[in-house]
Amino acid sequence: MDALEAEKFLRLYYTENPSAGDLWRRLRQVTSEIATTGTYTHTADELAYGARVAWRNSNRCIGRLYWKSLRVRDRRQVDGAEGVAVECVEHLREATGDGRIRPTITVFAPDRPGRPGPRIWNGQLIRYAGYRGADGDVVAGDPGNADLTDKARRLGWFGGRGTHFDVLPLVIEAQGKPPLLASVPGDAVLEVPIAHPSYPWFAELGLRWHAVPVISNMCLEVGGVCYPCAPFNGWYMGTEIGARNLADTDRYNCLPVVAERLGLDTSHDRTLWKDRALVEVNVAVLHSFEQAGVTITDHHTEARRFISHLEREERSGRTCPADWTWIVPPMSSSTTPVFHRYYEDTQLSPAFVQHPRKSYYDW
Repeated sequence: MDALEAEKFLRLYYTENPSAGDLWRRLRQVTSEIATTGTYTHTADELAYGARVAWRNSNRCIGRLYWKSLRVRDRRQVDGAEGVAVECVEHLREATGDGRIRPTITVFAPDRPGRPGPRIWNGQLIRYAGYRGADGDVVAGDPGNADLTDKARRLGWFGGRGTHFDVLPLVIEAQGKPPLLASVPGDAVLEVPIAHPSYPWFAELGLRWHAVPVISNMCLEVGGVCYPCAPFNGWYMGTEIGARNLADTDRYNCLPVVAERLGLDTSHDRTLWKDRALVEVNVAVLHSFEQAGVTITDHHTEARRFISHLEREERSGRTCPADWTWIVPPMSSSTTPVFHRYYEDTQLSPAFVQHPRKSYYDW
């Protein structure tokens, strides 16, 4: 534990929360606790502030305008796999609500000297399985999750039906025990069937996507303390689904079949068939979520919101880190205001980070 990181965080917390009390008294408490135990415990207010600022500092996230609205579920007393599974399901239910998605984070037990906190192997709480055929190629589902599907099966998962949209179980590692497989109940998974406002045949493609993107394999780092299990969510920007998850060639690769149904000339790239099909897929995604009453945003709106966030941060005297390659949307990039400027891609703390996986279990 680096006491300087703790001090840096506490100075930031007390500067931005002047009514919090006596900084020097708190620093003495934390310094003493670190000397005695090798770490320290955040107050509930410090944890909530740290989680929100980690979102504010997320240089790959375009949707940070509402960072102060992040709802923090403090579950630091939970360090067992079963408890993590129960709380993850409850997180999904609460964040989903009736389709009005709530930005939410659930923070589980931190890493402590000689006692690592729990970890979730899944990249998101809801992931669709990817099934391989005898030759190793993915024949159904999401190729991006084929490795996780293989590992889940080796751990004993046989719940998949072999469809394109089977929800994988959570794989949770905790307390030095073998990983736990935990199914996600259907009532915690809101899904949106994808249809098009102008092409009735689009619904026949059978495309769908889940409503809430809950990132679950990143560590929340606050003042030198690592919370390795801290699933968090905002809401989707349409292109995340329509231009990446469904359209990428190494994911669902839906553009060829959409182009065929549209009657486009796919004989060469200069017909721009991919571009035209991509627009219609994204129209379908936004239309479907809106019809289902599920929160979603489009890349033009979100780009303007990010510029508003950037300007607010500048007025507050803060740096707003951003990775251009992530902030700029994956379609119609130059038509958005975020395309036409440069950003400081600095790493600030608190932050969400990815650590190299250190598992006792050979998976």
